[in-house]
Amino acid sequence: MKKLTLYILFLFPLISFAQIDRIEPPNWWTSFNNTSLELLVKGDNIKDYDFTVNYPGVTVNSVNKADSPNYLFINLTIDKKTNPGLISLNFIDETGNKFIHKYKLSKRRSTKNTYDGFNNSDVVYLITPDRFSNGDESNDSFNSLKEKTIDRKNTYARHGGDLRGIINNLDYFKDMGFTSIWLNPVLINDMDVYSYHGYATTDYYKVDPRFGTNAEYIELANKANGKGIKLIKDIIVNHCGIYHWWMDDLPYKNWINYQEIYENAKTIEEFEKNMIYSNHRRTTHQDVYASESDLEGMTDGWFVSVMPDLNQRNPFMATYLIQNSIWWIETLNLSGIRQDTYPYPDKNFMSSWAKSIMDEYPKFNIVGEEWSYNPLAVAYWQQGSNSKDGYQSNLKSTMDFPMQKAIYEGISEEENWNSGLIKIYEGLSNDYFYPNPKSLLLFPDNHDMSRIYTQFNKNITKTKMALGLILTMPRIPQILYGTEILMHDSSKPGDHGLIRSDFPGGWSSDKMNAFNRIGLSEEQIEMQEFLKKLLNFRKKNNTIIEGETIHFAPKDGVYLLARTYNGETTLIIINKNKSPYKLSLKRFLELNLSGKRLKNVISGEYIKWTDSITLNEGSLILTTTD
Repeated sequence: MKKLTLYILFLFPLISFAQIDRIEPPNWWTSFNNTSLELLVKGDNIKDYDFTVNYPGVTVNSVNKADSPNYLFINLTIDKKTNPGLISLNFIDETGNKFIHKYKLSKRRSTKNTYDGFNNSDVVYLITPDRFSNGDESNDSFNSLKEKTIDRKNTYARHGGDLRGIINNLDYFKDMGFTSIWLNPVLINDMDVYSYHGYATTDYYKVDPRFGTNAEYIELANKANGKGIKLIKDIIVNHCGIYHWWMDDLPYKNWINYQEIYENAKTIEEFEKNMIYSNHRRTTHQDVYASESDLEGMTDGWFVSVMPDLNQRNPFMATYLIQNSIWWIETLNLSGIRQDTYPYPDKNFMSSWAKSIMDEYPKFNIVGEEWSYNPLAVAYWQQGSNSKDGYQSNLKSTMDFPMQKAIYEGISEEENWNSGLIKIYEGLSNDYFYPNPKSLLLFPDNHDMSRIYTQFNKNITKTKMALGLILTMPRIPQILYGTEILMHDSSKPGDHGLIRSDFPGGWSSDKMNAFNRIGLSEEQIEMQEFLKKLLNFRKKNNTIIEGETIHFAPKDGVYLLARTYNGETTLIIINKNKSPYKLSLKRFLELNLSGKRLKNVISGEYIKWTDSITLNEGSLILTTTD
């Protein structure tokens, strides 16, 4: 019997599944416009294996051995008419040993069934998941991860918020009037410390278990879409976390930037001393006089020592990152991506990355973070920009830091010839330079900036002015979680851990609950009600979504901006005078409002547009629509 067994094994090569550590993407779809698929295959000495596949419609274009013996990069073509099913990926070594991996191929969703990308009809609610709501206490910590505990008293530790907490409160977003949610990254960040923020990815295909599971992420997407709420994913292609699984065995010698410094350092101290960090000179992309060394220092330098800078000029890395983004879009039926640190990766790659996505999802939207207060620098990254170098980004939206700053300065500064409200007026006049200003994402603050209530020294009137402008301007508004209840970081302005404080009511032990207003102050309830009324008005109002914009130069501390559509008008008047101010309406005749009745969006009261109106300090939002 023993001899017979040996004879059978000799005739039939051993079939096993154990030699492959991972294949990424873990699954794929048919019917994409781009029929190419690159598989990253990781396994011990996998380079010694030949590869075959026998599945109708699937062909092998190339099998590429990496510098490391433990990787193969396999390029397949999947014909658009290929039927879904399980593909047998066959790996055979020279001795005849055979390893098989079953790879799932599904039919992609029809583009007719994908949701429109977020746009200026939406208001985006930005959430730091660890700090919003703890819906599942059983996933708060894992001994298998490097940061093992939660500590709500430590603003830089994990606090326990998760995807279940967000799922549980979808009705809150809907009732408030938010139509899109953008989550800070939820993929696994298995880092020693500060893992809560999510920007040091250690596996691009796995949700951090402290946030939940991939299945819960899909559940969130489905339930949000079912309530008319779009989901935006925060993605980082510039860098990963130092403990990403590939960092102990990098596929190629140029997988990350300055890889030789990382690999040759004998101690952490030597590595941190010798590493080259980004000079953050983002204008080197547009600067016709920029030196090559400055540009290289910008794009290739590491952000920090625990975030290796990815080399998108490596074609296998580039394809890996593009496919990962498409994988998540298809898996979650996303409506958008917010791309972190947009100018830091290779800009030609970024153009290809965005184009690859938009070719597959024409209704999709991507917003890129360019933290510049120079509108010329921001406009450069928007698709259609008339840039001198001819660069086209394929990026629909950019983050409007210049207008955010103009609104803050316009409201907070004393009125003068070149200060105060004139900053807002002239800031908006820069729209002539943007290819599509309505697609810019405008915000009072975000997870990296001091909260708006803190910026205005806890002045609710000024905070309402800013929010009123942001929600009526021709932009896509974004509001950071907790703005509606005046969350602030005033005890230590700018401190990231404090900016990303816990949302009250998100934990069972919380004495204050913003979801049902238990324990909120009168001012907090006032702000929450203000935003709720304005948000729900906005999402149904074509004057703001579709309307033309006209504004009038500020005078005597008063600024008026109007939106008009099909004979209807919505306008906001900002009055910075401390005492009541009588505003003559004669200079606004071109609005054609004389004798019309306008409704106060917040109070519900009506006024008649005649010769003048008396304004109290603050913002007044009026509309001719009922």
